[in-house]
Amino acid sequence: MDVGIVSYGAYVPRNRIKPEEIGRIWGVDGKGMGKGLMINQKSVPSPDEDVVTIATEAARGMMARVPEVDPKDIGAIYVGSESHPYAVKPTATIVAEAIEATPAMTAADMEFACKAGTAGIQACMGLVGSGMVRYGVAIGADTSQGAPGDALEYSASAGGAAYLIGSEKIIAKINKTLSFTTDTPDFWRREGQPYPKHGGRFTGEPAYFRHITSAAKMMLDAMGTKPEDYDHAVFHQPNGKFPTRVAGQLGFTPEQIQYGLLTPEIGNTYSGAVPLGLAHVLDHAKPGDRIFVTSYGSGAGSDAFDITVTDEIANYKRDNAPVLDQILSKVVYLDYGTYAKYKGKIVMPE
Repeated sequence: MDVGIVSYGAYVPRNRIKPEEIGRIWGVDGKGMGKGLMINQKSVPSPDEDVVTIATEAARGMMARVPEVDPKDIGAIYVGSESHPYAVKPTATIVAEAIEATPAMTAADMEFACKAGTAGIQACMGLVGSGMVRYGVAIGADTSQGAPGDALEYSASAGGAAYLIGSEKIIAKINKTLSFTTDTPDFWRREGQPYPKHGGRFTGEPAYFRHITSAAKMMLDAMGTKPEDYDHAVFHQPNGKFPTRVAGQLGFTPEQIQYGLLTPEIGNTYSGAVPLGLAHVLDHAKPGDRIFVTSYGSGAGSDAFDITVTDEIANYKRDNAPVLDQILSKVVYLDYGTYAKYKGKIVMPE
């Protein structure tokens, strides 16, 4: 049977901070740093926002667009993140309860750095395709971490997107998915540590670029396609520089990645990066459009997808929930002190 995307929803916190404001505190050229990373600003969660609230907002938007779908027909929910609020207590069960999908279902949290959300899509595809469930929900969301003064502080942001995977009234058919995975320790965070560590330049060539290009080339070979056969492309975006460069290396044009490249305006949402980029593409997609997607997660692996938008998208109730363009336009700029307070970098003494 055909399996694909039945609906999707997205959420990005409205708060923003600019690289020059971060650099002002640390005595560096933040504007230059932002220019080098191709990041103009990044999203910041409010004190009452975390992965649970972000995932729930995205999931509720997803369901609002398909009012004909009964939440009780959802048989699985997976939430991919590296910043779940509980070490022992699943995010997925809270989201499931919030959208009234409980109790006859399976739920679990997933973690594979920044590709946990796309791993969830693959898991849902398998369950739907095998007939075990009617619908599955895959969510990628994060309130990503960056140590004060570290390069990550200029990019680590917050946001997420949710996908309803099924075989009925699909708005985008997933023609194929595959993965490329190795043990490459480019980025990590041990239990109890508040901030991750990374291998600096090592995170580029042997990590990000090797895995993205390998998975992408495997997909092109498997489908017998070329970059020019696609209308849109989405690549994992830890910054604006890496996806732009890898797209060029593979033969994709700036026009093909324009809708999927959100990092310059919202920063690196980690597990939410590719799901949000794909959501923005789908906000603008037309029947027959073909989409090429490749995620990346440190540790390390990439998931690639070949997707075709169907005629059903013309009937899709996109206006039942705020589209991503509306979310991205309602912003509030923060100074570093407020940002540090919101992110828990400074706390009131007891």
